[in-house]
Amino acid sequence: MGKRKLVVEDLYALQSVTNPVLSPCGGEVVFVRTHIDEDQNDYVSNLFHVDVLSNEVTQWTFGKGRVSSPQWSADGTKIAFLSNRDEKNQVYVLSTKGGEARALTSFEKGVSSYLWSPCGKKVWVNGSVKEGKAFTDKEEKDEKKFAVPYRVTKMKYQMDAVGLLPQDIFKQIGVVDIETGEVTQFTEGNHQYTLQAVSHDGTKIIMSVNKSENQDYEFGQPMVIVDVETKEETVLVDEEGNFGGATFSKDDRYIAYVGANRTFQNTTHTDVVVYDTTDGTRMNLTESIDAPVGDYAIADLQQGVSAPAVVWTKDNHLYFQLSTMGDVRLYFATLDGAVYPASPENEHIYGYDISIDGTFAIVAVSNAISPGELFKLEITTGERSAITSFNQTYVEEVELIEPEAIVFQGAKEWDVHGWLIKPAGYVAGEKYPLVLNIHGGPAMMYGNSFVHEMQLLAAEGYGVLYINPRGSHGYSQQFVDAVRGDYGGADYEDIMASIDFVTSENEWIDTDRLGVTGGSYGGFMTNWIVGHTNRFKAAVTQRSISNWISFFGVSDIGYFFNDWQHGANMTDVDALWAISPLKYAENIETPLLILHGEKDFRCPIEQAEQLYITLRSMGKETEFVRFPGADHNLSREGAPNLRIARLDEITGWFKKYL
Repeated sequence: MGKRKLVVEDLYALQSVTNPVLSPCGGEVVFVRTHIDEDQNDYVSNLFHVDVLSNEVTQWTFGKGRVSSPQWSADGTKIAFLSNRDEKNQVYVLSTKGGEARALTSFEKGVSSYLWSPCGKKVWVNGSVKEGKAFTDKEEKDEKKFAVPYRVTKMKYQMDAVGLLPQDIFKQIGVVDIETGEVTQFTEGNHQYTLQAVSHDGTKIIMSVNKSENQDYEFGQPMVIVDVETKEETVLVDEEGNFGGATFSKDDRYIAYVGANRTFQNTTHTDVVVYDTTDGTRMNLTESIDAPVGDYAIADLQQGVSAPAVVWTKDNHLYFQLSTMGDVRLYFATLDGAVYPASPENEHIYGYDISIDGTFAIVAVSNAISPGELFKLEITTGERSAITSFNQTYVEEVELIEPEAIVFQGAKEWDVHGWLIKPAGYVAGEKYPLVLNIHGGPAMMYGNSFVHEMQLLAAEGYGVLYINPRGSHGYSQQFVDAVRGDYGGADYEDIMASIDFVTSENEWIDTDRLGVTGGSYGGFMTNWIVGHTNRFKAAVTQRSISNWISFFGVSDIGYFFNDWQHGANMTDVDALWAISPLKYAENIETPLLILHGEKDFRCPIEQAEQLYITLRSMGKETEFVRFPGADHNLSREGAPNLRIARLDEITGWFKKYL
């Protein structure tokens, strides 16, 4: 019996396996498995345990909410994790011998992150506190719940997936006693503190805080090392840029962290830097690698992924993720400058942990036809053995199409990489429509990872083309920076060159039935494309940008993003209008479906409204679908029923016009 074709409802069948964490002795692993509960229309995640030797997998929690951030105590007798089973995220502690997990915190506004104290008797917590209040204070409830005005005095007053930011709430750091539950607040003042690390001897913590009075143009937080007893601070890093992920070496001598300065604004490559506490020197371990540290791959399955920035072994070796050529690989580094890959090509390592002796890793791995599982990777030999098999039956029963990697010449004769998927049931000699799918960012990348949306389009009978045009991460600093100041220029040329290349190389592509879609930057580019060519017979634009002038004032990032990416602001509206797709609306003849979330603060829905009304007023073929309550992450983390509806809209539009 042949395999069945993938369907949109398969989102409910797929399971996300993430966040593996090794026990101190290295013999056990805990991880998080997430699935969609169709009845409650929500994501449910629970904690699982596996014995490394026997591969016996056991479910440890059974709640209907979400769990995240599992951590072992230093002696391996307890597990802590965050859970929203009581609405707000709180810290829970579970004995490894069994029994029920108990809530350690019950903070009014929950806990954003936490870290074990090495003694195992305390937990450091990071959470929001109202000005003048403590973690444990309860707010007085307004039973009438009347709406009140919201006064805006800052430019940073809203955020996608959050909404309006409370003006009198500040993130503080505290310590909770495991036995008594007593909470001691460690930081104070009207500042936003972020807990980064705790030293192995328990005498120091690392935290981030920016105490500048005006935060509107502050885009990073200096990191400081703090003596727990005296609260004396030593600056770890204080320069313009984004730095974090700090962690102490096993002997506490070194501190590794990741970050990027502002040389190329938000397209600057992230590096791994090591600070020596004995003499204050620092080493950039990845300076010679022309690719960014971290995971920049776009996927739509893995939920709640939180991989460590850097992991130390006892020999002061380091491991980290690197996004390169469409892969996210595990890399190894030594303090004397040796850096090399520790995992194969053609896959996406989206989670990992390393044994303390550095002999093996536990890795969460996906590729184009594998949704993702946990594996044990022997570092020295490269041998790999499967630990989980949650998606095995699905992969065995469903036809998943292996993409073909392509390389072609884009603008300025630069090489551009991408992938082409043939339609399910492909028969040589037949003609098929093709859909071009453009990623967002633009400083992200498509990669060798499972994307349900791509496989769905193939299952619906379309060829699928997805590429990494200039502006994408994973190639070089020059490549990712090349889009700045040139939106709709060479990036557009790259994308159109991809169509030229695949249609010349693949006779099965029906050049009269080409479709295009994309979200965020990909939505901008979809709008731009249909305003500049009639080559495509149908288009779907998602969470898009149509007008950079209004974007400046309505997006949560608009006032600085325009400066960073276009070198223009409201003193030069002509420059912003010249690269706004709305300017070219009169040229659009391609039937255009507009999809947008109503709670999108990144690319607010007014961008879609302007485009739709303009096109309709001109008598163009267009429709507009609004998704209530959905933010910018609808396609990846939105309400499951809305994700299904979105995919139905996309496939329905292409079915109608292609």
